Formats: sequence, C-alpha cells, structure tokens
Amino acid sequence: MARFFKNRSAAQGRTPGEVVFIGRQKVEQSSIRIIQFNEHMIEEHQVSTLAEAGNLLSNDAVTWVDVTGLHDTELIASAEEVFGLHPLTLEDVVNTGQRPKVEEFDSYISAMVKMMRWETSDHAMHSEQLSLIWGSHYLITFQERPGDVFNPVRERLRNGKGRLRRSGPDYLAYALLDTVVDNYLVLIERLGEQIEAVEPEISEDTSPEILHQINAHRRELHFLRTSIRPAREALRELGRFESDLITQSTFVFLRDLNDLATQAVETMDTYGDMLKDQLESHNAATGNRLNEIMKFLTVFSAIFIPLSLLAGIYGTNFEIIPELHFRFAYPLFWLLLILIALGMIILFKRKKWL
Repeated sequence: MARFFKNRSAAQGRTPGEVVFIGRQKVEQSSIRIIQFNEHMIEEHQVSTLAEAGNLLSNDAVTWVDVTGLHDTELIASAEEVFGLHPLTLEDVVNTGQRPKVEEFDSYISAMVKMMRWETSDHAMHSEQLSLIWGSHYLITFQERPGDVFNPVRERLRNGKGRLRRSGPDYLAYALLDTVVDNYLVLIERLGEQIEAVEPEISEDTSPEILHQINAHRRELHFLRTSIRPAREALRELGRFESDLITQSTFVFLRDLNDLATQAVETMDTYGDMLKDQLESHNAATGNRLNEIMKFLTVFSAIFIPLSLLAGIYGTNFEIIPELHFRFAYPLFWLLLILIALGMIILFKRKKWL
C-alpha cells in the first residue's frame, strides 16, 4: 500500500459518519489498556470492550483509555454510545489516511496526528494514525499498532513525578503530543545526519549511487513533511481554542509545543534546501566531469586532424607523387607526423588547454 495515500475504495458509496476502516490491519486483535490516576493513586486495567472502560470513569480521577488496533469497527463504533462521540469523529479515527487536524465539540476535543517511525527493514519512514479525544475526566487514544513513543509518559505517571498526576486529561494530551513532536525531531535529526554525510562525497564521487542516496533522502524528507507540516497547523489551531476542557496553565505548554513543531518544520526546510544544493552540486560535478572528457576528446581529435590530412594525401591512388619514390620518404613521413603531434601538444599546454 502506498505511503502517501490510502486506498479509499472501502468508503465509496458509504454515508457520512459511517465507521469504515481505511488502511492496512497491523494487529490481529484490538486491545484496550486503561490507566486511571489522580495525585494519590494510579491503577492499570486491561478490558475487552469500551463499555467496560466507560464503567470505570470517575469524577475523582483521570481515565486514560488506550485502544490499539483500528480495524475492529464495531469496537470503535461503540465509543459513540459509551463516550458520546460524534460519528464523524469516529469516521476520522478509523481513516488512517486522515490529515492531521483538531476539532472542538460540546463535550470533548479531538486531535489527530501522525506518529512517525523509521523501519530498518526497508530503510524508510512510516506513519501511524494517532487520535486523541479528551473530555472533562477522560482521555482516549486510538493507535494502529503497539510499540508507541508513550512509555516515558507512562513511567512518569507510575512514578508520580512532575505535574502529570496532579493535572487533568488536557495536560496528559499535551504530554502525549509532546512526545510525538519530540520523536519528529529525533527522526529529522537522524535523516539530517545521513544527508550531511553525503555532502563531502558529492564533489569527488559522481556515481549513480550518490544520486540515488540524494533522491532517497528527498523522498523520505517529503514523506515527513506531509505529516509534520499539517500537524504544526493543527497544534497551532489547538492553542487558539477557547474551551473549558483546556486549562489556562495547559495553554502555556501548548504554545511551547507549537514552537517545537515550528522548529521541526524549519529544520526540515533547512535540510530540504541542503538536498536541493546537493542535487545541483552533483549535476554540476557530473557536468564538469563530462566537460573534461569532451575537452580531452576534442584535443585528441584536433591533434589527429593534420595527421589524418597527411595520411589522406599520401594514401591517394595517383601514380605521380614526388615523395613516393624517395628512399627515406617513409621514415621522414613518420617523423613529420610525430613532430606535428608534439608541436600541437606543446602549443595546447602553453595555452593551458591541457
């Protein structure tokens, strides 16, 4: 399946708001993990349905419902009844090609971004749909596969350090988004190291392999841009919401998160310009190498033009040519050719054509 666009054939002809999974199934079975906490306690549960998760909701604690696996549309659709989510929100949740965005509803806020990762199997970037939906006392995250970047947040919750345990679901949502954006910067840095490593080789190596590396880096950087740029726009919009579901103290952190996303975009632009310069430098080096080859061939041809002229004259079929019957004509002919060739080489060197 293409990385840049998801096949939407499954959604053709469906009514708006219908929960139809678009993408590739990445887990055999969906799972639901719950972390419930406040300043004084933390509990973790594993449930099989969202109805069970809904029964655990409490006004005295924040409930983080982490759903892994988006292919189970019945499970996802049950969130409409359990948490009062709008059908269009759930439609976006199961659409893994959904562009990053944020939306505000009466009782909740939804944010959809891409989690990025580097796959060593094909040496390429891959994205995963991540949806965060939070209300007054809960946060729901929908992921495509296990193995996310949220383990540091989970450990902070378990250790009870920092403001996570003392804050609401809005700050937890910020913390998760912050890890996603931090991971953007880590991947950009990794790709940037590869881009910079090619720089010294361009002027010395004009082989197709270098061009292949440059184009591969351009392709991966473009893939990052398709996810990170709209994520920056979504985070900027989130920071402008006037909602009771986001406290004033969390707004400060959201603005800082927007600055971090802006840094990621600007760094990508810098590496994009660097790749453009590398491509131009490679083309210039290839052109210079071709010019040197053509210069050598031109000088080589110029030396042999008068020699070919003499050989053509004395290679004619006329019977009366004075020099033909001269005893030393053949060695003198060779001497003349050698002198002409040497004379032209000396002339070209003095003019710095060689």
